[in-house]
Parts: sequence; C-alpha cells; structure tokens
Amino acid sequence: MPAEMKSQGVPGDKLELLKGVSGAFRPGVLTALMGVSGAGKTTLMDVLAGRKSGGYIKGNISISGYPKKQETFARISGYCEQNDIHSPHVTVYESLLYSAWLRLPPDVNSKTRKMFNMEVMDLVELTPLKNALVGLPGVNLSTEQRKRLTIAVEPVANPSIIFMDEPTSGPDARAAAIVMRTMRNAVDTGRTVVCAIHQPSIDIFEAFDEVGNGIEGVGKIEDGYNPATWMSKFPLRHKK
Repeated sequence: MPAEMKSQGVPGDKLELLKGVSGAFRPGVLTALMGVSGAGKTTLMDVLAGRKSGGYIKGNISISGYPKKQETFARISGYCEQNDIHSPHVTVYESLLYSAWLRLPPDVNSKTRKMFNMEVMDLVELTPLKNALVGLPGVNLSTEQRKRLTIAVEPVANPSIIFMDEPTSGPDARAAAIVMRTMRNAVDTGRTVVCAIHQPSIDIFEAFDEVGNGIEGVGKIEDGYNPATWMSKFPLRHKK
C-alpha cells in the first residue's frame, strides 16, 4: 500500500490492482486491452509477459494449456514498450540487425538473419528507410516511423506472442492508421498480438478482432460515438 494512501486512511497493507481477470489470446487474432488510464492495462501485460519484479502475483497463466515457464516464454514472446529506446547513432536496418543478433538462436546463420530482417522491414513498411539514421525523436524519423521501428525490433526475434503497450498513442490519425496496418500485418503471419490501448478512435477500434474487456449488456455502438465513451455509459457487470 502506498504511504500516501495509508496517510489518507486507506486500510490494509496491500493495494489490489487487478482482480477477477481471466481470458485467452489466440494466434492470428488482434486483441485490444482497453480501459481508462490507471485501469491496469500495462500492469496486466507486464504480469503476463513476466516483466513484474515487485508486488504479489496470484493466479494461473497457461500457454497452449501448459503452465507458463518464464525461461521458455521469454524466448517466444516480444514486448513493444510505449516509449522507444532506440540508439540514435545507427540506421533502421542496423537496429533490426542488432536485435536479431542478440535474440535469435546462434544456429541461425548470418545470411538467414539478414534475409529475415529484410522481410520484417517489408512487413512494417520501413524498407524505403533502410539506411535512414534513427537519430533523436522529432529530428530524423517521425513519431510514427519510430513506432513502426519499435514494433519491428520484436518480430526479428521471431516471437509467437507480441505484447504492445499503447502503440497508437502519440501519432496523429493518419500515422496511427499506418501503425495499425503494421500490427495487422504481424497478426496475419499467425502470431498472437495483445495490445493495450486508450481512447481509440472508431477506425482504430474496428481494426481489432477482439476487445479484452467484454461487458454484458452493451448495445451496438451508435454512429459518431468514441468506443471508450460508448462503453463508459454502461455499468461494469462482468469481466470476460
């Protein structure tokens, strides 16, 4: 329990962030974890991906019906953070090559790695920028191009499961549409993609196959409504 909350009289020693959460993510299906800021979207993804090092975690996580083992899971999963951490001194191609050398098994030869990198660049539509310097935010690559690079460095490791933390936050509507197209391309290769998203436009919302906060009793969305605003009209009765 945070000290500030304790000082305000909140009882207990533990603050429960997630409760009663269950669900399944499937290959070839683009799933959205949607909710307001602070709802626990990133926390849930961090728990599933094994990135949480503090706190208390209870529950079961299964992969294809078998209990999850983090050592194995780390090799088949990727995580695209909301903020990129790219080196500004390398090119787009070199960024992918570096990720591939670090994360692919040593028995994958150099020619195969390079071929795989080129395929991923085509997948995320970065081939025209192959030799562009990554540089600093807002100086070389645009915000949307950096987002696509953030996505690209994960598929080069050939993961089966990819987590994405608010990939459409920041870019304008056109750029967000390009990012969504990139995500769709990744899903269409048969991967399982889980995406935390906040206040999506109707176009972005409809690009997803499933929404991970199913609410019983929510009627069909009316024309002109923002999806998150529409769902907020209904009381939360049941989580799927």
